[in-house]
Amino acid sequence: MANFSKSNVPQFAVDVYQNEYLPEGGREVNAIVTVTATGGGTIGSAVAAPHLYSPGQGPSAAVALMVDCSGSMDYPPTKMRNARDATSAAVDTLRDGVHFTVVAGTHVAKEVYPGGGRLAVADATTRAQAKRALRGLGAGGGTAIGTWLRLADRLLSTADVAIRHGILLTDGRNEHESPEDLRAALDACAGRFTCDARGVGTDWEVKEVTGIASALLGTADIVADPAGLAADFTRMMETAMGKEVADVALRLWTPVGTTVRFVKQVAPTVEELTGRRTEAGPRAGDYPTGSWGDESRDYHVCVEVPPAGLGQEMLAARVSLVVPEPGGASGPSGAESGGGGVRNLGAQGLVRAVWTDDMTASTSINPQVAHYTGQAELAQVIQQGLDLRKAGDIDGATAKLGRAVQLAGASGNADTAKLLSKVVDVVDAAAGTVRLKAKVEEADEMTLETRSTKTVRVKK
Repeated sequence: MANFSKSNVPQFAVDVYQNEYLPEGGREVNAIVTVTATGGGTIGSAVAAPHLYSPGQGPSAAVALMVDCSGSMDYPPTKMRNARDATSAAVDTLRDGVHFTVVAGTHVAKEVYPGGGRLAVADATTRAQAKRALRGLGAGGGTAIGTWLRLADRLLSTADVAIRHGILLTDGRNEHESPEDLRAALDACAGRFTCDARGVGTDWEVKEVTGIASALLGTADIVADPAGLAADFTRMMETAMGKEVADVALRLWTPVGTTVRFVKQVAPTVEELTGRRTEAGPRAGDYPTGSWGDESRDYHVCVEVPPAGLGQEMLAARVSLVVPEPGGASGPSGAESGGGGVRNLGAQGLVRAVWTDDMTASTSINPQVAHYTGQAELAQVIQQGLDLRKAGDIDGATAKLGRAVQLAGASGNADTAKLLSKVVDVVDAAAGTVRLKAKVEEADEMTLETRSTKTVRVKK
């Protein structure tokens, strides 16, 4: 195993926010778990992350850029040119030593650069060669995104690196393969690389693009104006280059008799993780969180504990962070070896339950829990409201989007409130009284739907 400079390894911390007090007979315990990774420059970390670092360059990485080259990318012709320019900008942002490939996506996937089933290693020469190859990209053919992802996976798997990441651009619906084919491709790629997905223009399907990003633990967004692609691709690649630890899993241990009701990420976006659990030994399960740089995320953990008498207390859950050992079990949990093959990152948090007859203590809702419960509901009612609007249920859509306006205002989510105001006329934000706009720009509705899961952090 390679030696690590501790100055390159982020230090992880776990903080738990909860009201641990339950009334007599109470069983549901809620907690917000904040995970923070700081400082690839943090000295003295006890963490020894299992990744290979190139001297002065951060962790080794491989990136696949998947560019939609279907026929619709020629309407208007500037769209294809913007896509080429954006991909060139992303190539320019690659750190020296990073492995990379460019894939052209239509109803089939083709290697644009370097070709031959290989990855290139970024330096001045290969970046210039890749940009020359991009100039030859044209539009024509259909759309089968699953084939793009499978080719990216095959190419990325040829590199012995710490971080594997994809960036995927599409402008249309996935019309040349079945939803089952795309789902099978996502299942095959999950845990093997992370992927950011972008929809350009307004002719693509929001749930397809957000579903890709969700399955592969990346980000999703709309770039309504193709002229904004280069700036967006540059930001995405800069973020990818800042990732330092891959395949981090949130490990949740619970005592006998305790049931995990749900685990979800609640900041910076809402992401349901409950169904992604892999068993990790007795009474422990791992929930994938993807790759980390210097950043902080919040998770809502809800468990059901066995009833206990007044004055009793118990450990309801223990939260820790693990990563795979090099050469160990595949995937973040090491499930193949019953929870082995992983390394603990040394940070943990405890979720407690204490039974009391103090009504004030037991009925108080922790501010962090309350805030993120509202944020999760906000994401849900936006999706429901937009679906009802598309189905022609004006009353139902008005009620749901009115509730969304109310929640956005109460939680200080100004960005979402602004997006909502382009879809509804707000009569009374505090009461959630709104009217649906008679005419809504398609880009505005798609932006609201795509960004509905973005949350604001609670003020601690």
